[in-house]
Amino acid sequence: MTTLDDLLNPQSVAIVGASDDPKRIGGRPIAYMKAAGFGGRLIPVNPKRDTIQGLPAAPSLADIDGTIDFALIALPAPLVADAVKEARAKGAKTCLIFSSGFREAGAEGAALEDELIRTARDVGIRMIGPNCLGAFNAFSGFQPCFSTTLDRGAPKPGPIAIASQSGAYGSHIYFLARQRGLGTGYFLTTGNEGDVQVAEVIKLMAEKDDVRTILAYAEGIKNGPLLIDALETARAAKKAVIFMKVGRSDVGAAAAASHTASLAGEDAVFDAMIKQYGAVRAKTTEEMIDIAYAAQPGIYPTGRKLGVVTISGGAGVLIADDAADYGLDVSPMPKDAQAEMKALLPFAAPRNPVDVTAQAFNDLSLISAFLKKMIERGGYDAILAFWTSVAGSKMIAGALQDAMRAGLADNPDVLIVQSILAEPEIVASYEAQGYPVFEDPTRAVAAIAALARLGEAFAREKGEPISLPVPFDLPNTALGEREAKEILASFGLPVVTDALLRDEAEAGAFARRGSGTYALKIASPDIAHKTDVGGVALNIPADGITEAFSRIMETVRKAVPSAKLDGVILSEMAPEGIDCILGGKIDPAFGPVVMFGLGGVFTEVFSDVAFRHAPVTQATALEMIEELDAVALLNGVRGAPACDKSRLADAIQKFSVFLAAHADRIDSAEINPLRAYPDRCLGLDALIVPRKG
Repeated sequence: MTTLDDLLNPQSVAIVGASDDPKRIGGRPIAYMKAAGFGGRLIPVNPKRDTIQGLPAAPSLADIDGTIDFALIALPAPLVADAVKEARAKGAKTCLIFSSGFREAGAEGAALEDELIRTARDVGIRMIGPNCLGAFNAFSGFQPCFSTTLDRGAPKPGPIAIASQSGAYGSHIYFLARQRGLGTGYFLTTGNEGDVQVAEVIKLMAEKDDVRTILAYAEGIKNGPLLIDALETARAAKKAVIFMKVGRSDVGAAAAASHTASLAGEDAVFDAMIKQYGAVRAKTTEEMIDIAYAAQPGIYPTGRKLGVVTISGGAGVLIADDAADYGLDVSPMPKDAQAEMKALLPFAAPRNPVDVTAQAFNDLSLISAFLKKMIERGGYDAILAFWTSVAGSKMIAGALQDAMRAGLADNPDVLIVQSILAEPEIVASYEAQGYPVFEDPTRAVAAIAALARLGEAFAREKGEPISLPVPFDLPNTALGEREAKEILASFGLPVVTDALLRDEAEAGAFARRGSGTYALKIASPDIAHKTDVGGVALNIPADGITEAFSRIMETVRKAVPSAKLDGVILSEMAPEGIDCILGGKIDPAFGPVVMFGLGGVFTEVFSDVAFRHAPVTQATALEMIEELDAVALLNGVRGAPACDKSRLADAIQKFSVFLAAHADRIDSAEINPLRAYPDRCLGLDALIVPRKG
């Protein structure tokens, strides 16, 4: 089994295509490793030189005396596969391919990459790349990398690890982290991912004791289960994974078959997987570095209550607004604690944000007392202290730090973040005390929110696997609404009962014995969106069923002449309620994904939906419901009764089991609308799209 030591801690390294010029791609790694004091054996391979950068060179891999652990290959693409084969023959466990000209270069390059992948697999060597910028291990000085960022000096060892598909952007992230003062111990880019993928690198890094925070960058995910395993490994080890993913897939024409398929695009699914499995997704590189920086003390709040202490009422309002935007709770201090704080400092506004005013700097013991009360009486999971430039004064900084340390003496594990303006050496003094420092309080709030999400994920127990039932024997052909409802009902999903009217005679017979009002919908396996083609009639009295039947059949025949029409589905009109959508699809990377959100005809207009990998527990299903912007509707507004969210969660859980059990048989499925009531929920329409072929 490959370990990070195999990839990034070899003792004998061959550089194939080595250059005597340290500015060339084949020369930079040698120069970097020599300068960094790499203690292993370096063997340049070049048939045209006896020595390279002062090291004895071998004319070929076969001519190397003894064995090697690792081969760095910088040759033209057509020569790489043979070099990989020769490297394995010399004992190499892993190789890294600088060379480009593979899949990124078109059909001819794709063929070369396929050959390279087969060769690596056949000879049993793990391959990083091709088209890869490289890697480094800052602890050992191993630097098989041609990034010019290493020209600025050897990487500073530290608890950060970087895993990136993109070499150039990965090195950009590394250099920004370096500028922020963050030590990066491991850096590995995967290029075209012919073998080793970012997901595997994340897992390998999560298993290292000297890694605490993992920064990941990807343009696409090939193996969803591998990424899930990697994120679960990191979460179990309480290692923060901060992920940037770029690129949004175009929704293909086939996605129009269901709302679910069109909403569950690659990016939406990826976002849900990151959230579900305990990582955080950064929208910008600045945000990624901010979170990594704030994570350095290793304190992750397990709740979202934020206490704010400030010397500016205006800053307090700004921070409170930001906290609301980022899902943090700025609850007030208990009234009796506020009274005690007011007695200590009459000028204070101790509600939360707690404005101590500049008067507190006349007696810094007040800050100690206020911090202690905020943590112990307010129960805040994190504190953001806004001191602006006052805390940057050389006359005040040391005493203020002493005061804060005294206030936190009994609660050293509470996250305290400072928002101050100060010279670098003053900032460093706060950082040395374990306080992350931000000039911009909004960025501080965003970082605290991310750490809280990580803390909640770390505290969450991994549930027992959900057992799946024997799958239903689905037909290979398209399914109509009635068939879909019957199948979903067999899995415990609540759906309306209905009847199929195949002709006017059956419509007339039902009209003569019926009462009340009815919904009529075209029955066709070829029509997903019935309203769009005039295939729906609502609130039809019994004596109007025959006319409505004829009108629907005629309208749909004109609108979709090629569609197979089985007749018209008739059901009693359901009472008014809150329309939701319950759906899912089989994602090409992650497998079964369940979706819940605002339903009916507004599903794609508002796109207020939540996704999770299926199957889910009842607790996870409730999380999905609470995640929606529209949850206020389900909770009841303007005197309307609240809907039964436990019944909705039960439906989500059962639907997710159906999806997972049929992951190899369907493309997507949905109940839309799933109407929610105070005492139940009811599926009014259903769709199952079997997998083609």
